[in-house]
Amino acid sequence: VQLQASGGGLVQPGGSLRLSCSASRDLFSKSRMAWYRQVPGEQRRLVATTALNGNPHYADSLEGRFSITRDNAKSTLYLQMNNLKPEDTAVYFCNAYGFQYDYWGQGTLVTVSS
Repeated sequence: VQLQASGGGLVQPGGSLRLSCSASRDLFSKSRMAWYRQVPGEQRRLVATTALNGNPHYADSLEGRFSITRDNAKSTLYLQMNNLKPEDTAVYFCNAYGFQYDYWGQGTLVTVSS
């Protein structure tokens, strides 16, 4: 099982980033997908999820700035992050889940700082 997240980096407040997460075709085609983030010393927290049909769900505080999408043809999950704030600094993880399974990628660091 492979989930590969990418796209993190250093961005100034107010800037944008797009994270990507590629998965194996078999896994992606049957899985609901999600993004989580984790600040050192804190719990991993949900950012957004997307169903197989692409319907999104967001953590309350993030809807409007973040957008989760999936490209089923490319087996890739995206997270578009706009108007980034310093408090968005975290390691972002992609997650593939379904009946009796739950897989995680390795995480990509997003740092929002001037």
